[in-house]
Formats: sequence, C-alpha cells, structure tokens
Amino acid sequence: MFVQVCLYFYCKCLWRCLKFVVRKLTGRCELQRICYNTKPGAARTMKIEASLKGSKSKRLQSSVSVHPDAIEKTIDDIMELKRINPDINPQLGISLQACLLQIVGYRNLIAEVEKLRREPYDSENPQHEEMLLKLWKCLKPNSPLKARISKQWCEIGFQGDDPKTDFRGMGLLGLYNLVYFAEWDTEIAQQVLSDSLQPKYSYSFAIVGINITDLAYNLLVSGALKTHFYNVAPEAPTLTHFQQTFCYLMHEFHKFWIEEDPLDIMEFNRVREKFHKRILKQLQNPEMALCPHFAASESLINM
Repeated sequence: MFVQVCLYFYCKCLWRCLKFVVRKLTGRCELQRICYNTKPGAARTMKIEASLKGSKSKRLQSSVSVHPDAIEKTIDDIMELKRINPDINPQLGISLQACLLQIVGYRNLIAEVEKLRREPYDSENPQHEEMLLKLWKCLKPNSPLKARISKQWCEIGFQGDDPKTDFRGMGLLGLYNLVYFAEWDTEIAQQVLSDSLQPKYSYSFAIVGINITDLAYNLLVSGALKTHFYNVAPEAPTLTHFQQTFCYLMHEFHKFWIEEDPLDIMEFNRVREKFHKRILKQLQNPEMALCPHFAASESLINM
C-alpha cells in the first residue's frame, strides 16, 4: 500500500512537471491545447472536465459545479488564473463556455432526473392521473378506457388493475418516459406495443418501459451517457435529451429482444444485461451519439 501511494504521488508530480514543460515550449496551457487540438463534442468536453477536476487549483476544481448563471464569470476567472489574454484568445472563451455548459448541465440533469425518480405516483394528484390517462389514449386511441381501475391496463403491459403500483421502483420518471415515448414516437411506440403482445415476442410493454427507464437512469448517474449527451447537446443536456435517449433505448431493446429470440419472459434479465453491456461498449467511443437524429448540433461545429 505504501509503495502504491508513493507511486501515485510520484506520477502526479511527474505529470505536473511535464505539463509545465509543455506550456513553456508551446506557450499554451493544457486547457488551450485541448480546445485548439480537439474537435468539439465529447472528446473535447471530457478532456476539459478531467483537466479542471484534476487541477491543483481549488477554483478550477469548483468550476465544474457552478450555477449555470455563473459560467461567464467562471470563464473570466479561469482566463485570469491561467494568465490568458481574452482579446488574443477570443475563441478559447467560447469553447470553454460550451464545455462548461455541458458539464454543469449534465450534473443538473442528474439532479432533475433523480427528483422525478424519488417522487412517487399519487392517484390523488390530478396531474399524475392526467398523465396516466394520456398514456392510454396515445397507445390505444381507438379503445376507450372503461374505468380507472380496470383489467384493460394489462393490454399495455401493466401487471394489474391499477398501474400506480408498478411505478414504485422508478417513481414518476417511469411514467414521464412512457408518456414521452407514446406521445412523440407514437407510431413506433404503438408498433412495439403490438409486437410485445404477440405470443412469439411476448413481454409486458409498460413494465419493460419502467425497466429500461432504470437502465437509462443508471447509464446517466454512472456518467456513461456523457459521451452521448456531449455529442448531441451543443449546450446543456436537458430532460428532453434524456427522454429521447429513453425512446432510442426502448426501440433498440425491442429489436434486440427479437434478435435474441428468448424462450420466454424468464430470460428477460439475461437479455437486458447483454443489451446493457452492448450499449456501454458503444458509449466507450468518444464520437458515439446513440440517437444522432435528435442532435441539433450545427452550432457545435464552430464552437
């Protein structure tokens, strides 16, 4: 253990000495080299994030967790601390701002998603009930719901007569995602639901949707989704980005389930874990965008 600690500090000191030498030779600090030599997107933002977090300066370390409204001042502080003239390096400030918006935005997105996950479904809350009924109407527009408590809910993949009991694991987050999928990707959602009812592919649509919400949540909290979000969100990733990603994962899992051709629903955990590993592997590529058709990234090119 002592040897490992000594080796860690030796490597850390060596790395800082190397950075000092490179700055003297190039006339640029590490942040400048990253911004000028790495194209915008996940590759650049993740390097900037690692550089700021690994800095010996507490001010630089704290810059990744500032309030979004304080980002401009934070950029000024970074430029001053690094003795960089903003008039000579105007593009650097723009690039750093884009990166910090993504970094801070990702952190705030985790907090927003966590808040929804922790909020339980409340059948006494009219807004919750309205969302649940919207889910039914989007998925089964030609089949009116006969009663709020009904066996009809099993037709869209809930376990019993009252869906509220199925949201316990993911809270409102599961409902938010299912409604977004059904409302904005209606045709695909209805097709996935239809396929899930076939004996050959049989699985519970809504329950799987809540389970895939759990998968998306864990990808987000673990940081695995940084690659995707930093590539598709020119600025701060939002809840909409997360929900779009859920739609992608839901559709891709459905296709993966069919490809795997499981014997029955008892193989669900095996197929889910295999799918999870596949997504994680894809996200290891710094240029990966899981659903690039959602990316409004034209402005990203020139940042």
